[in-house]
Amino acid sequence: MKGKHSTTERKLFRYALHFKKNILIGLICLVIAVALELTGPFIAKRLIDEHIVGIEDQWHQVKSADDYTVRYEERLYKRDDRLEEGEEISGTATILQVGRSYYFIPEEVPASGNRSIEDNRIRIETANKTYTADAQSLSLQQLYRFFRPEIPSIYWLLGIYVGLLFIAAFFQFTHTFLLQRSSNRIIRKMRDDLFTHIQKLPVRYFINQPAGKIVARVTNDTESIRELYVKVLATFVTSFFYMLGIYVALFLLDVKLALMCLLLVPIIYGWMRMYKYFGGKYNTVVRSTVSDMNGNINEAIQGMSIIQAFRQEKQTSDEFESLNERHFSYQRKLVRLSALTSFNLVNVLRNIAFVGFLWYFGSQSFGAEGIVTVGVLYAFVDYLNRLFQPVTDLVNQLPQLEEARVAASRVFELLEEEGEERNSSEAARYRGQIAFNHVSFAYEDDNFILKDINFQVEPGQTAAFVGHTGSGKSSIMNLLFRFYDPQIGQVTIDSHPTTEWSRQQVRSHMGIVLQDPFIFTGTILSNVTMNDDRISREMAIESLKAVGADRFIEKLPEQYDAQVKEKGGSLSMGERQLISFARALAFDPAILILDEATANIDTETEQMIQKALEVLKEGRTTLVIAHRLSTIQQADQIFVLNHGTMVEQGTHEELVALGGQYFQMYRMQQGSSKVSAM
Repeated sequence: MKGKHSTTERKLFRYALHFKKNILIGLICLVIAVALELTGPFIAKRLIDEHIVGIEDQWHQVKSADDYTVRYEERLYKRDDRLEEGEEISGTATILQVGRSYYFIPEEVPASGNRSIEDNRIRIETANKTYTADAQSLSLQQLYRFFRPEIPSIYWLLGIYVGLLFIAAFFQFTHTFLLQRSSNRIIRKMRDDLFTHIQKLPVRYFINQPAGKIVARVTNDTESIRELYVKVLATFVTSFFYMLGIYVALFLLDVKLALMCLLLVPIIYGWMRMYKYFGGKYNTVVRSTVSDMNGNINEAIQGMSIIQAFRQEKQTSDEFESLNERHFSYQRKLVRLSALTSFNLVNVLRNIAFVGFLWYFGSQSFGAEGIVTVGVLYAFVDYLNRLFQPVTDLVNQLPQLEEARVAASRVFELLEEEGEERNSSEAARYRGQIAFNHVSFAYEDDNFILKDINFQVEPGQTAAFVGHTGSGKSSIMNLLFRFYDPQIGQVTIDSHPTTEWSRQQVRSHMGIVLQDPFIFTGTILSNVTMNDDRISREMAIESLKAVGADRFIEKLPEQYDAQVKEKGGSLSMGERQLISFARALAFDPAILILDEATANIDTETEQMIQKALEVLKEGRTTLVIAHRLSTIQQADQIFVLNHGTMVEQGTHEELVALGGQYFQMYRMQQGSSKVSAM
């Protein structure tokens, strides 16, 4: 399972590399946005320590006024860190805060230590000594004078921070836009690749796989992967850089506390590994069950008329309910697993981190010799709060991550199905000679459906294949179309083995009309042209007229542009058949295959169909699979099959005269009295 997941991740990464330029630019924008946004606490730290709390310092009496001097009791004072080199001073005072009040002390005393005030005397206890001095309480107006020199710097820092936030917002928008656009392009490419690959798969794959399961992989599974690229990976990348930036800032502020915060990383990593293991198992069942449900729904809808006719609604519902219950059960397990994460996990980690934070600062920093400033304290609290937002985002995305990972493994499993090489290059039109030389064929293992089949059809001839159900008639057509290749023997066209050409080239000059013709959603014309640029509107209309379809089409309000529903539900069987004849005629095949094309047609419609068939067969090699022997009496050759072997061949007259299997079938259909009269 581990190797499978890592392979899936590598493939997802390779898909992302198709759009690496935009992704790289987006990541650079993200790094810039995170860096700009994380400057906030540092700016706040400077604003607090230097411009707000910074007035708690030594103030020196100077002679000349400038932007940083303060007038107090007719004297000019300047803060210690604002003095210029060589500036003359005539005395030193100190400003300290005790409780909520500020005091002016007309002498130099330490700015750190435990402070108390009594009868305008301040007491400062340090680790080594206790100081006492006179103190004057500052009114609000007097205090404001000492703050006033810092106001321009405060406004300037706030302006810088707001400006950085706007710039960060621009880069954040660019990062989000580029990553999401790249994500959508990745999924578009994946869906295109998947649908293209499906068309390369051999026919036997579709026989073994319900249509609903394949549809689920193209739609549901790729949509889950889209969420991975659009939301999950973007969140993981953003959270990674955000946490990295926060840790860098923490190390710049205090190395010891930053190392304590690093304990979060192995905890989160261990939790993600555990979630990956259990979440992967549960999601595999969930995604598989969704595919089964799609297949079940597709089959039920397709066969709804039969289900209702045979009153099987309850049994069908029970089958679906069984799948639905399985889906519900494993979704519930996923919900329980997710409930342990998100708020619960992050909240516990946050509380533990704040306990450690309070212990660290409470035991070491608030003593007589405090080692941190208020600004550092604020910055730490801010960064610690910020740290848990990306952690929350990461943990909340774990369910979507595992769902997408499982969906991706299913998509890549389909993409890894061995397809057939496509070569759609134009092949020269062949004459239409067909030969089967000692052909034996089995769909599975050694259960041969066709056994040593030999026959030859010359160009322009009409050959018919008759036999009871399961005799191998359709298998012959499957081999000719190269839906399959025989295990033994050779199929040739114009004396060339069909295996020398690609499957697309073999079919490029073939047409087929099925017993139940497939009509696509669209217009009557689009069903004839199949949206192929080589078939013009005029050619399509001419083909429809040639087979007699114009008689019912021109009665429609929109005529040739009339809309038809899926499978041609608004048309009769005969009308659908005529459209399929016109489709075959428009593509002008050298070889035409009619697979029981008149089996479901009533007698009146059959006469119209027969006329269309004569137009369609003209100048082409035609192979007909027929149950109604009356429709093939004019065939140049008739081949009679029985359990995969060729038992008789000849013209209609020859086979009737032979009195064998064909004669028996013909007599059953026509009536013994009519045959006797012959």
